[in-house]
Amino acid sequence: MSQAATDPKLLEHYLEEEVDAAYLYRELAAIEKDDARRALFLKLASVEDRHIERWEALLTEAGAAIPPKRPSGRSRLMAWLARRLGPQLILPRILAEEGREAAAFLRLASKTDHPSMRDAASTIARESAEHAGELSNILGGEGEPWHSTGAGGYMRSIVYGFNDGLTANFGLVAGVIGANADIRFVILTGIAGAVADALSMGSSGYLAAKSEAEVHENDIALEREEIRLMPDLEIEELALIYEAKGIPAEQAQSMAHALMSDPDRALETKVREELKISKPDVTPFNDGLITGTATAIGAIIPILPFFLMHGSIAIWVSLTISMLAHFGVGAARSLFTGRGIWVSGRDMFLVGFGVAAAGFLIGKLLEGRI
Repeated sequence: MSQAATDPKLLEHYLEEEVDAAYLYRELAAIEKDDARRALFLKLASVEDRHIERWEALLTEAGAAIPPKRPSGRSRLMAWLARRLGPQLILPRILAEEGREAAAFLRLASKTDHPSMRDAASTIARESAEHAGELSNILGGEGEPWHSTGAGGYMRSIVYGFNDGLTANFGLVAGVIGANADIRFVILTGIAGAVADALSMGSSGYLAAKSEAEVHENDIALEREEIRLMPDLEIEELALIYEAKGIPAEQAQSMAHALMSDPDRALETKVREELKISKPDVTPFNDGLITGTATAIGAIIPILPFFLMHGSIAIWVSLTISMLAHFGVGAARSLFTGRGIWVSGRDMFLVGFGVAAAGFLIGKLLEGRI
């Protein structure tokens, strides 16, 4: 493990992640209006600077050159979104990154037999956990954020709706073009596909979010009844929750009794700690509306050139802007997947090209037969 842990490529990867983190915290500080939050972001950036120095020292120890400290394209994209849409948009993603980093370096510290690496990994793991806790407080959360790495909300609905509309309608339009259909049929098929896909995705998003909300409401109602009918049992469960957090048994019992004197607070704690239910980022209606709208916008891209141009020019322009849009949506997906912006964009580009090729070939096979 020692040799692998000090591999220069791996150390460079760790260094790049810290450079990205320091860059993002400073970008957030630059746009944050609240003085306390701005000070927190600057403090977090200075801690990331210390992490950078750690990895640079290990690279030097391994006899490797220190690469230029440039933020990645993905972190620049996140900063751009934060500047235009607000810090709250990317904070969940940064929180997830800090949580992932804390867990990863805890594992590394427990496995490596290299003293400098073990010291760096354990220190960074501890400080990343502290960062995650501080960011979680900003977002209104509690507990250990590194056990959850989801990032939802409006941005996810936009990206995935746009992606579905673009890919599905691009393949559909390519199939009609492959069948050598009249441009009017290309436009008609594209519009019909855009409307159908937008309605389908919007209603699916609404129903999925509504079903989840209904399940949560039922679970909360059951928990409320348990608190009303079985208060002694609920006190024991609350005490166990506190003990699991490291609170002594006697103190945990006292805290549980005090909390049960206020049933609403007790229910709130049980919902958060036992049921793991948190307030949804978006309402079912908004989720459906945003997803459907984003799907429609993505779906209109492949057919837009046919309203403005004719013949092969329209086809080639449609292909070009659709492929660029596929790369762009792939890059945006990297905000949720944690992958590099270029890798994610490339993969989405290939997916879009594959769907279009399949649609075109199917159209060719069916040309003149229907």
